[in-house]
Amino acid sequence: MHVGEDLLVLGILLVVAYVLGRLGKLIGLPSIPIYMIVGVLASPNTDFFPLDFESGDIELIAVFGLILLLFSLGLEFDQEEFFGNAKTLIISGGSWVLINMGAGFIFGLLVGWGPREALVIAGMTGTSSSAIITKLLIELRRLANKETPMILGVTVVGDIFIAIYLSIVSVVLSGKTEIWPIVLQLSIAFLFLVAMFSLARWGGRVVSRLMRTKDDELFTILFFGLVVLFAGIGEIIGVTDAIGAFLIGVVLGASSYRAKIERVAVPLRDIFAAFFFLNFGLALDVAQFGSVIGVVLIAIVMTFVLSLLSGALLAWLHKMGPREALNTAAIFVNRGEFTLILATLSVSAGLDPRLQPFAGLYVLSMAILGPLFAANSEKIGSALRRRVPASVVARAPRNPMRGEEIALVEAATAAQAADADEHTRRAAKRDSANSQAAEDTVARAKRTHSDVDSMADFALGQHSPEPDDAAERPARKPGRETHTGDYS
Repeated sequence: MHVGEDLLVLGILLVVAYVLGRLGKLIGLPSIPIYMIVGVLASPNTDFFPLDFESGDIELIAVFGLILLLFSLGLEFDQEEFFGNAKTLIISGGSWVLINMGAGFIFGLLVGWGPREALVIAGMTGTSSSAIITKLLIELRRLANKETPMILGVTVVGDIFIAIYLSIVSVVLSGKTEIWPIVLQLSIAFLFLVAMFSLARWGGRVVSRLMRTKDDELFTILFFGLVVLFAGIGEIIGVTDAIGAFLIGVVLGASSYRAKIERVAVPLRDIFAAFFFLNFGLALDVAQFGSVIGVVLIAIVMTFVLSLLSGALLAWLHKMGPREALNTAAIFVNRGEFTLILATLSVSAGLDPRLQPFAGLYVLSMAILGPLFAANSEKIGSALRRRVPASVVARAPRNPMRGEEIALVEAATAAQAADADEHTRRAAKRDSANSQAAEDTVARAKRTHSDVDSMADFALGQHSPEPDDAAERPARKPGRETHTGDYS
């Protein structure tokens, strides 16, 4: 097998991705869409690049990138935050899913692609990309932000829903009408989730014992093997490989080796994630984009509007402010790998062929616009906070009672100031009296000590002969010296 040419092309693509990534950083563009654009340029379906590369050649490496991204998300998952706010997260996550997927289903019906196509479009436009969300939170250094635990919690709820949704869609697209296959699939998925979360919640010590080794090489092999193993289990039982990788990340994150796993996993995640997004772009065919560009533009506008509304709703449910709401909307607006999975399922099921180019153009557009929005959401929020108050005041209508209100406020302020001055004078008087009393006490103490010393001298004179010379006078006992300033 000769792979020299493939390695040469792949190396050139990665170097091009590096150069474009450095240029993208200058305008605030994250690396995610850069990798995708390089994939599109090198795709066999386009003539933009002199070198072609087949998507299938790196498909397995791309899968490693996906599962490591989801594994990192599970590793960062805060169990205490989730279980302590499980009710709120379920309500907020369920509301987010209901708003976005409900609007997506209605949108699918309005474009006239049929109910089964509408069900697929609901998933494409109504579910965020866990991989892109994870990469953005890490790349933008927002893991410590106030809204991040909420984002991760809602993402978990969304991923759990995706597992259930995929089970339903798989059955619907297969043409089955019996209820029992659906019930069985959902039951298996539910039991798998419960078992893994229970292990993460109460089995941290057991997992730590299994991970115990001083050899870094064997440790890396063990954790990576567990990630691949549980991704495969998730894929086999129908909850997807991404969910399996996420759940084993939650379990290992509950162990005492979390920091060591992160140190080893981060470099692997970054390189494999680049292959994932590169492979994503290689599978796109830009020649088919023209037939769906109008529908995609409407879907993009709908996605941004719904993300802003649902972000505000999530922030309100979790008692957060506009800044957190805008950051949440900017993170959740991203779409990615799940949309392509649905597009693949729709093609194999014989649905409308326009779904595949729709998914490609929609995800590529959102993968560029979404990260740009996320990277600049804090700047946008700061600009709005500076501008909105001034503009609101400038446009505020004049109130004829405004003068009287100001007068009343000024009178009340003057009365409060007078009371404060009187309180200050009284306090000063009390302080002066206290100071005088303290001085009197010191003076009395000095007089008392002087009297005691005099009495002592008198007593000594009565019981001893008067010396002829001052030098023969007996020394005064220690502790009898006169104090002159020790009490002030």
